[in-house]
Amino acid sequence: MEIAVLRERHPLERRVALAPSHLASLEKLGCRVRVESGSGARAGWSDDEYRAAGAEVVQDPGALLEGARCVLKIRPPSMREGGADGGESEVDRLPAGSLLISFLSPGAADGLLEALASRNVSAIAMERMPRTTRAQRMDALSSQASAGGYRAALLAATHLPRFFPMLTTAAGTIPPAKVLVLGAGVAGLQAIATAKRLGAQVQGYDIRSAAAEQVRSLGATFLEETEEDAALEEAETEGGYARALAESEKDRQLAFLGRHVPKADVVITTAQIPGRPAPLLVTRAMVEEMAGGSVIVDLAGETGGNCELSRAGETIEHGGVTILAPTDLPSGVAQHTSRMYGTNLIAVLSHLLDDGEVRLDLEDEILGTVLVTHEGAVRVPPSPSS
Repeated sequence: MEIAVLRERHPLERRVALAPSHLASLEKLGCRVRVESGSGARAGWSDDEYRAAGAEVVQDPGALLEGARCVLKIRPPSMREGGADGGESEVDRLPAGSLLISFLSPGAADGLLEALASRNVSAIAMERMPRTTRAQRMDALSSQASAGGYRAALLAATHLPRFFPMLTTAAGTIPPAKVLVLGAGVAGLQAIATAKRLGAQVQGYDIRSAAAEQVRSLGATFLEETEEDAALEEAETEGGYARALAESEKDRQLAFLGRHVPKADVVITTAQIPGRPAPLLVTRAMVEEMAGGSVIVDLAGETGGNCELSRAGETIEHGGVTILAPTDLPSGVAQHTSRMYGTNLIAVLSHLLDDGEVRLDLEDEILGTVLVTHEGAVRVPPSPSS
């Protein structure tokens, strides 16, 4: 089977869908790989390294995609007028009847799925991968979120105008920074672990009661509601995701967080709900109660933000508080995240391939959740959180 790897054209994207080290595994699966020239350059891999690993390196995207049965990307394919590099859009170049495996949201253009369906492209949305034992090695959302949490803590440390760890010096003792991480999924737990390694005093919060043990296992304090706070009912779905809260629950949650957010030097927010806008956790009023020099890093910027004042992809200051909503954190450690993502893709392909050819079994619980276009139609598969 012919596999094509497209170069990522987003200006902030450094990752590539496959590293040279992945090619041997694909060869064993009966796949031949073509890589667009320059695909790995921003992650530190040259075209010669891909050639040495067995890939054909192709300069022209049209020639790269000709005859490809499967196309691998990280970010959604472009649809903007004029295309990503002045010619056809990436969607227009995809071969009819091919399989696209990529993240398809957030950041996708309106009408992307309809455009893919009109090209008769079968598309797998990697962000929809269910969090089950069978799909664990395919879970690219988790692998990339781990990098995002790590980088968020480092970003907060570089913007905070004080030390993270406690220091005892000749000029006196400096207390540790107080870090509050909202959301204890993969990104949140990695942010907690990294902030702890940097010496901060860390608290974690999540609406899922099961997260308490995970937060405490990292040496952090779990911020939990008391009886007086009218604690929320269990908020974890069968898929391990947080569920959306009712309006009354949201009000209780904001009242609770409003007593804790202003006390933190750093707030890192990571809460997202699949297929929905990010929940509001930090209001303008909370920000205005924070001390000058405090920092908020909002990892949910692309889906609306957990902080009321966040602007996706921007860094702003409000009342002396720095608010960052980065959209490219996994790209900052592109070699490792590319390797992790490629490993996820190989697991997906291993699941789909039969005698070197892709077999799309719509009854399969994994494929049925991630396949969003097929046979010229947009599919509405069950939510990965259900």
